[in-house]
Amino acid sequence: MLFRGLRLINPLACRNSIIRRFSGFPDHELLKMPALSPTMSEGTIVKWNKKEGEKVKAGETMFEVETDKAVVGFEVQDDVFIAKILEHEGASKIPLGHPVAVLVSKSDRVAAFKEFKVSGASPSAPAPSKAAEKPEEKKSEASSSSENKSAEHSRIFISPLAKNMAKEAGLDFKAIAGTGPNGRIVKDDVLAALEKKPAAPVAPAAPAAKVQVPTEDRAGFKDVPHSQMRKVTAARLLESKQKIPHFYLTSDCRMDKLMSLRKSLNDISDVKVSVNDLVIKAASLACKKVPEANATWTDEAIRLFENVDISIAVQTPKGLITPIIKNAHVKRLGEIAKEAKELANTAKEGKLKPEQFIGGTFTISNLGMFGVKEFSAIINPPQACILAVGASEPRVVAAGEGFKVESFMTVTLSCDHRVVDGAVGANWLKAFRSYIEEPYTMLL
Repeated sequence: MLFRGLRLINPLACRNSIIRRFSGFPDHELLKMPALSPTMSEGTIVKWNKKEGEKVKAGETMFEVETDKAVVGFEVQDDVFIAKILEHEGASKIPLGHPVAVLVSKSDRVAAFKEFKVSGASPSAPAPSKAAEKPEEKKSEASSSSENKSAEHSRIFISPLAKNMAKEAGLDFKAIAGTGPNGRIVKDDVLAALEKKPAAPVAPAAPAAKVQVPTEDRAGFKDVPHSQMRKVTAARLLESKQKIPHFYLTSDCRMDKLMSLRKSLNDISDVKVSVNDLVIKAASLACKKVPEANATWTDEAIRLFENVDISIAVQTPKGLITPIIKNAHVKRLGEIAKEAKELANTAKEGKLKPEQFIGGTFTISNLGMFGVKEFSAIINPPQACILAVGASEPRVVAAGEGFKVESFMTVTLSCDHRVVDGAVGANWLKAFRSYIEEPYTMLL
């Protein structure tokens, strides 16, 4: 197998990106657009690191693809030569399984692919002489092709999301034609089937007046094309609000002791600790104290995670992404601070690896640095909770017979009510607040 990195991302990705050899050409491999993230359906080729005819050594990145989440490099495991580039830099909306290059194992085979083209399902190969074709061979090929197609379609491939959508809509997914890789039924196929499904008869209603909203004729606007990241984020957030029963719990945390600890740490350390780093640490320890919040919903059970992997929301030029601080509950504050900064910078450059943003168990979204007092965040599925962090602000509070000024930070916990009950969410906020208000306990 040529493709090392794919084995870690998606076991089907290798199978979907391999190898079709065509008669009339030397031995070769047709490289198809691979699945570089679990939610990827199409990609954009950002850069080819090698040219046609050049050798790509094992471990080298052949080309870079913009997925729905980041720009990911595609590495090879064995030495190969690029015989022909079929999709060049800037080619966008390339579906999974679409041919992007021809690879050969020897340099003397490259020249044979100078005029190689892919038209539909097969490339333009030199036509065999008619004299060489025999009716028996044609019949055998047709029979073999029919058998292969029959075996190929005997099993129905459908994504979990598409399957759930079909069940909820009362659709027989066996009757839906899949447009994904290898005929896989995806969400868009189910939506298309729903549009074709005849609506139940309803009583006639008075025709509503049409509201004309001018768009193209209106001056003073421009359309900004959706990036892959923004389209997937929009779909996931819409799904989250429609399918996850959200409820919200808000609490105020005293910040004076935490700000004092932060100042002391930054005075003696080369790694500067931010308020968000302390929030990450407090949230991870609260998840260990109340493990029911560090969980996800499945059809069979509520899955409780042993490790706490904190996803942190980062805004990038192409949309929102959530890189992960893994095992945050056992890391020191300095380690969290350094890792969070590196992940945020890598995310903004669009160079996160899939393992750096896939698989978190709890999310934090902090808008406090923008002066936002409080807000409610949308749950990042399949997680059960997300913490929205607001700005720290001074408030006048009672102190004995007098008054004093203290700093407070407002946080709101969004919970999936299928997983987290109100009391569980309240206990998590209580644990989180205790770590924020007594921050030295995080160092024990």
